[in-house]
Amino acid sequence: MRARKYDFEERTAVFGQNIIVFCKSLERNEIVFPLMNQLIRSATSIGANYMEANGSDSKKDFKNKISICKKEAKETTHWLRMLAVAIPSKKEKLRIYWKEAHELSLIFAAITNKV
Repeated sequence: MRARKYDFEERTAVFGQNIIVFCKSLERNEIVFPLMNQLIRSATSIGANYMEANGSDSKKDFKNKISICKKEAKETTHWLRMLAVAIPSKKEKLRIYWKEAHELSLIFAAITNKV
């Protein structure tokens, strides 16, 4: 049996997709809407910047894009935290997403340190 290659591009894309689906389920109001908008922007940016990193032409460009991925993942944890305050009933689901965003930021930090 062949070992399946780990697909980090897929992981980051699925994370962004899950955030979109989750946000579509939320009721919108004057507090939730701007938080949700920021969350979608940062969460989907993680995968987009990772794909750009994989297509980079130089080590310097790769490291820069990975650094952006790390920053976006950290920003995503912030917006998830703010949404947990705005919608306490969704706190447990948001905690799951927060954990994934945090793991992604740690992975990107490790990549940055190795490059």
